[in-house]
Amino acid sequence: INCQPTHMNAQKWCYGAAHHSSIKVTRNQTKHIEGETEVHHRPKRGWVWNQFFVLEEHMGPDPQYVGKLHSNSDKGDGSVKYILTGEGAGTIFIIDDTTGDIHSTKSLDREQKTHYVLHAQSEFIIKVQDINDNAPKFTDGPYIVTVPEMSDMGTSVLQVTATDADDPTYGNSARVVYSILQGQPYFSVDPKTGVIRTALHNMDREAREHYSVVIQAKDMAGQVGGLSGSTTVNITLSDVNDNPPRFPQKHYQLYVPESAQVGSAVGKIKANDADTGSNADMKYTIINGDGIGVFSISTDKETREGILSLKKPLNYEKKKSYTLNIEGANTHLDFRFSHLGPFKDVTMLKIIVGDVDEPPLFSMPSYVMDVHENEKIGTVVGTVAAQDPDSANSLVRYFIDHHAEDDRFFNIDANTGTIKTAKVLDREETPWYNITVAASEKDNPSLLSHVAVGIRVLDVNDNPPELAKEYDIIVCENSKPGQVIHTISATDKDDFANGPRFHFFLDEGLALNPNFTLKDNEDNTASILTRRRRFSRTIQDVYYLPIMISDGGIPSLSSSSTLTIRVCACERDGRVRTCHAEAFLSSAGLSTGALIAILLCVLILLAIVVLFITLRRSKKEPLIISEEDVRENVVTYDDEGGGEEDTEAFDITALRNPSAAEELKYRRDVRPEVMFTPRHQPSSALDSIDVQEFIKQRLAEADLDPSVPPYDSLQTYAYEGHRSEAGSISSLDSATTHSDQDYNYLGDWGPEFKKLAELYGELESERTS
Repeated sequence: INCQPTHMNAQKWCYGAAHHSSIKVTRNQTKHIEGETEVHHRPKRGWVWNQFFVLEEHMGPDPQYVGKLHSNSDKGDGSVKYILTGEGAGTIFIIDDTTGDIHSTKSLDREQKTHYVLHAQSEFIIKVQDINDNAPKFTDGPYIVTVPEMSDMGTSVLQVTATDADDPTYGNSARVVYSILQGQPYFSVDPKTGVIRTALHNMDREAREHYSVVIQAKDMAGQVGGLSGSTTVNITLSDVNDNPPRFPQKHYQLYVPESAQVGSAVGKIKANDADTGSNADMKYTIINGDGIGVFSISTDKETREGILSLKKPLNYEKKKSYTLNIEGANTHLDFRFSHLGPFKDVTMLKIIVGDVDEPPLFSMPSYVMDVHENEKIGTVVGTVAAQDPDSANSLVRYFIDHHAEDDRFFNIDANTGTIKTAKVLDREETPWYNITVAASEKDNPSLLSHVAVGIRVLDVNDNPPELAKEYDIIVCENSKPGQVIHTISATDKDDFANGPRFHFFLDEGLALNPNFTLKDNEDNTASILTRRRRFSRTIQDVYYLPIMISDGGIPSLSSSSTLTIRVCACERDGRVRTCHAEAFLSSAGLSTGALIAILLCVLILLAIVVLFITLRRSKKEPLIISEEDVRENVVTYDDEGGGEEDTEAFDITALRNPSAAEELKYRRDVRPEVMFTPRHQPSSALDSIDVQEFIKQRLAEADLDPSVPPYDSLQTYAYEGHRSEAGSISSLDSATTHSDQDYNYLGDWGPEFKKLAELYGELESERTS
C-alpha cells in the first residue's frame, strides 16, 4: 500500500495497485461546538495498514473478506469506532465498527470497475467527570403500609428505595445509605437495602395502632458532606384475635313483667372484646340455670349483643325469679394466641318477674258444646269458666262478643258463664255456631280475655222423608205381571243417625191398586211392579200410584207422594218407541182400507150436518122459539161449567129483578122443620141500596134463619146491581130486546163463531120482516 499524507499531522492517503482500493483514515480530530473552528493537534498514534485485494467474480455464499483496519489507539475496550465511507461503503463494502474487519458483499467485475476509493476514520468518546450535585430522592413516597400486631421482632414491613442522579460508576456520589430519623425504637431500617422491620416484640394494636416513621437516604456512603433526602412511612398495626371477650360485670339483674308476650325480646347483654372485625365476633349461650327452658338467647351480629327472649309465659304467682348463666365466646380463634385464652367469659343473670294485673284466664283454650235442635228458648247449652290469675282473685263477668255474631242465637249469664239458647235452633238450617265469649274482672273491666266456643246443633227427627227427585215413570203396553218398571229412592233432611233406613209401602186406607204394586228393597230404595198384563194408551195413558215413605227415626215420620206413570209403546227389547197419542191408530195395526173407510164415514157425517143447517135456513125457524123458554133452551158451545143450564141451582128471575128475590125461598139442601118468614123490605128500599149492603142483608137473614143447618153452606146471590145506565150486558134477553146492533161481523170471525153468526142473522131477518 502506498500512503501519502494530504495534510500534515492530520491524515494520510494510502494507495494500492491500480486495481486496489485506497482508504482515507482521519485521526486526532476534535469536533467543537457549532460555529467554532477545528483545532488540529499533533498525532500521537498511527494506523496499522494491510494490503487490500479483492478477487473478482467471487461466487461464495459468505461475504468475501477484504482486510482489516486497526489503530494503535484501539485497546479493545470498544472506545474506538471504525467508520467506512466512499464508493460502495455500506452496500458493496461493509466494516465491523468495533474490529475494523472489511467484507465485500457482492461479486465484483474488474472489467467494469478496476478500483474503489473509500475513506476510513475512527470516533472517540470523551466522558464528563461527575461531581456530587444531586441529592437522593424517594419517588414513591410517602408510604402507607400495615403489619399484623403481635408480630415477631424483625418482621419485614416495607422496602423503600431512593434514586440519585449522579454517576454511580464514579466515586461515591450515587452511593446511598438509609437511616431512620423517626420511629425508633419500634422500627428499624437496613442501611443498604432500605428494608424496614419491626424492632420490638409483640407490638399490641390495642395499646397503639398507628406509627409514623421517617426514613433518610444519604449519598457519599453517608459521609460528611453527602446530600440526603427523606420520606414518611405511615405504619398501621392490623388486628389479630389476641383478646378474649369479657363481661363488664359478673352479676346482672333484669326485671321482666309477667305480661310479657312469648317470643318477645325482654333484655340485652354484651361482653366487651378489644379486638375488631371478625376477631370480635362472638356467640352467646345459656349454659345452665333454672330458667333455661323459659328463656332463650340469640346474638345480634351488628351490635354483638345477646338478645334475651321469652320462650314460655311467666306467672308471678307461681315463680317470681329465675337465674341464668350466660356465656359469651369468640367464634374465630387464632391458635397462635391460644395461650392468651380462654377466649370466652361467663356471667350470671338474675331475672325478676314483675307482678301485673292480668285479665281473667279461661279454664280451657276453647270449648265445644252440644244442644238439640227445636229446644225451647232458654235451654242450657253449656258453661264456660274463667278466674282472675292474680292473688286478688277478683270476680269475673262474662258476655258474648256479638261483633262476630250478627244474629243473636245465644245468651250468657254474666255471673256464672252459662250459655243458653235465645232462639229455637234448626239443625237443617245451621248445624254449627261459632261464638266468642269474653271475660273481664269486675273491678277492672278494661282487662279482657276471649275464648272461642263452638256449638254443635244435634239432630232430632223432625223432617219426614221424601222422594229423592221427581220421577218420570213409564210402563210399556206389552208389560207382564210382576215386571219392575222403575226403582225409586228417598232422602231425609235429618242427620243420617236418625234416618238411615227408609220404609216404602202403599197406603192401607186406599183400595188395592189393580195395576201396580210397590216392593221395598230394604236398601233405602223401592221397586214399582206391574200387577197385570198389557196396558193400552187408547184406554188410559196415565196412571197415578199413591205411596207412603217412613224413616227409622224416633219417633218415626212418614210422608205420602203420588207417582205418575205414563203408558208408552215399546219395542220387544223394552226400548220406548213413543208415548204420544198420535200414534194410537198405527199402534192398533189398522190397514190402509180401514183408514179410508173411517175417513168416508166422517165425510158422510159432515155432509148430513151441512144439509141440516141448509134446511133450517130455508125454513127460517129460530132455534130459540119464545122468550119464555130462554132458561130451558139455552144454547151452549164450549161451556165447561154448569152455568145457566143448572136450572135447579137458583131462580134466574133474581138476575133480572132483585125485588123478585125477596119472595120466600126455602133451601133445597135441607127441609126446615120450623117455617120462618124473613122480613121483607119495600121495593123502593131495595132500589136504594148497593150490592154490598144487599149481601149484608142476606147474610143477616141467613144467620137468623132457624132452618139453616149447623154447618157452613154456600148461598149464591148473582145480583149484578141496579139502575145501571148501560143496561144489562147479558145475552139471555137478546131475543126479546130490539137493538140496532149489526151482527154481520160475526161471520168474519171464522168457523168457531159460525153457529153464533147464523143465530143472530136469523133473528135480525125476522125483525126486519
